[in-house]
Amino acid sequence: MGLCDGRTVIITGAARGLGRAYALAFGAAGANVVVNDIGTSLNGEGRDTSAADAVVAEIKAAGGNALANYEDITDWDGAKRIVDAAVAEFGDLHVVVNNAGIVRDRMFVSATLEEWDATMHVHLRGHFCLSRHAVDYWRGKQKAGTNPDARIINTSSGAGLQGSIAQAAYSTAKGGIASLTLVQAAELARYGITANALAPSARTRMTEQAFAEKMATEGESFDVMDPANIAPTVVWLGSGESAHVTGCVFELEGGKIMLEDGWREGPVVDAGARWDPADVGAAVDALLDKRVAPRKVWGTA
Repeated sequence: MGLCDGRTVIITGAARGLGRAYALAFGAAGANVVVNDIGTSLNGEGRDTSAADAVVAEIKAAGGNALANYEDITDWDGAKRIVDAAVAEFGDLHVVVNNAGIVRDRMFVSATLEEWDATMHVHLRGHFCLSRHAVDYWRGKQKAGTNPDARIINTSSGAGLQGSIAQAAYSTAKGGIASLTLVQAAELARYGITANALAPSARTRMTEQAFAEKMATEGESFDVMDPANIAPTVVWLGSGESAHVTGCVFELEGGKIMLEDGWREGPVVDAGARWDPADVGAAVDALLDKRVAPRKVWGTA
């Protein structure tokens, strides 16, 4: 028996890197896997369906069930067709893994509007469109008297949680995804839907370019940056065993699973009356002395 026997999962950006690792792992765990990928370049250009086909062939060769899908997740109607295809092929839908993304690295002083919009479009609109149609399907099931026992698994990033030099757009989008996850978890629990997010650190087309030295672990006894290391936690989050876990952001790297603590109220000072602007500086300095040291922005010394 596999951990996800009989469950159907849609994985976006599933032809390469982390998405491919997730697809293979879900297939090995008994899930029906919809491998969604339009086959773009790292910056979102071009189309190639062969990569998704190859992952499907690999899952089937190992005895699993899979379906290739080439719809654009940022297209509202196309995202619905992904959900419809999953249900038509496998009879149900249980998990959406929003993994697809692009990157347009640029220092903020050189960033362009086109790069900014393209990054927001794929990450934020892409997460929204597919999840929204999946939620419509699951709400329909609940209204009909069936508990959907459903999962949304979003993809944030260390860049979204603490910022990253030369990745203003990417960091902003990934930070937005973390916040979206909190709202989804709070609103969708009543329908039997959980929502969690990942901040994975692994060797992909994106990270090999930006963090080449850190990603070079292939020759070591334990390849810490192998994308397959991230997949077991994602499979568990997609399983029936994770129904009690929602609204969480997990940082994952190698054998590490770290639960993010989120924004919390820190030190406070209360004058009990309106502040004089001349007194604010000393109050802020006192607060800074008491705070827990923040994590550094990626790429800073």
